[in-house]
Amino acid sequence: MVWTVAPEPYDSPVAAALWRAYYTEVSDRWYLLHEGRRTGPEELEREIAAVSGADLAPPEGLLLVARYAGEPAGSAGVRLPAGTTAELTRVFLYEGMRGRGGAALLVRAAEDAARASGATRMILDTRGDLVEARALYARLGYTETGPHNTDPYAEHWFAKELG
Repeated sequence: MVWTVAPEPYDSPVAAALWRAYYTEVSDRWYLLHEGRRTGPEELEREIAAVSGADLAPPEGLLLVARYAGEPAGSAGVRLPAGTTAELTRVFLYEGMRGRGGAALLVRAAEDAARASGATRMILDTRGDLVEARALYARLGYTETGPHNTDPYAEHWFAKELG
């Protein structure tokens, strides 16, 4: 089977489905760890609606969608602020698509997009319980740094020179 990665409008039905799946998973993991419960339906809908993804619209950002055998399988976002530092966000693969190389492909495509926009450095943040993400970033050459934001859920910050 073949992977492809291409830009996708942040407000497309495909993007919306991937955002819902991503947010549901990371929210449920947080609530299960800290409160022993899954995200409630009302809070899930409220939080999904609160973050439109408009920050991933060109030229300030980009949403990439990976497809496996032509079917949407995952996404990665890149925020492209003025300057030479880009930010990686929303790296996600549907559970059944994991372990097939798609996450690394998405991150590398995001790095290529950042480079093409003039970025020389990529930063990101993640939580401590997202151990798979932290392992992926380390494997792809990201190093842990000090905080670069005040996101209340960020516990680990990474950076990579894109050279």
